[in-house]
Amino acid sequence: MKRLNYTLLSDGSTDQALLPILTWSLLANHVTCAVKPAWADLRRLPRPPLQLAARLVQAVALYPCDLLFVHRDAERASLEDRIDEIRVAFREASLQGQMPRHICVVPVRMQEAWLLFDEAAIRWAAGNPNGKQILQLPALARLELLPDPKEVLYDLLREASGLEGRRRRRLELSASAVRVSDFVEDYAPLRTLPAFQALQLGVQEAVQNEGW
Repeated sequence: MKRLNYTLLSDGSTDQALLPILTWSLLANHVTCAVKPAWADLRRLPRPPLQLAARLVQAVALYPCDLLFVHRDAERASLEDRIDEIRVAFREASLQGQMPRHICVVPVRMQEAWLLFDEAAIRWAAGNPNGKQILQLPALARLELLPDPKEVLYDLLREASGLEGRRRRRLELSASAVRVSDFVEDYAPLRTLPAFQALQLGVQEAVQNEGW
């Protein structure tokens, strides 16, 4: 069976949470071959590159792939500005050698915004799937307007854990946040968000053009 190898180059290690989202996106856009994901971990290099173009080159060299997902959180920039930044860096990287097809992944404002819609997944990631604590999830339409989605997710994980006192303070929030995406079965509700729509359009175009 033909296999599609994809690599995710992300801002940080916790952005590995995007891998289940990307795999879901490929399958939801009718990829018919087997999908094998990889996260480009450049942290162990003696001198990890800082510039995005150099990081792109290293990611492809160390994690060869058919498709490269390039992640940048929008943060204070616009979705369009971040996409332009990635495209410029990709053109620079292409001058140093052949590069695979790429897709921009730009959550607004952070990737945690895409993890704030599934209450059951948050409870599972917090280690308390049967908890009865009331979780105040933000409205889906407001996810891209939240100034700090990561802190919102951390607060929800704390509450969902059901822990108190020292045990609550010792909760490994970063690891729990990464696990949320593993428990989400369907990301279709995010299709109402412009940034997620942009990702889906990129995936759809790549799948159709490459015949995956």
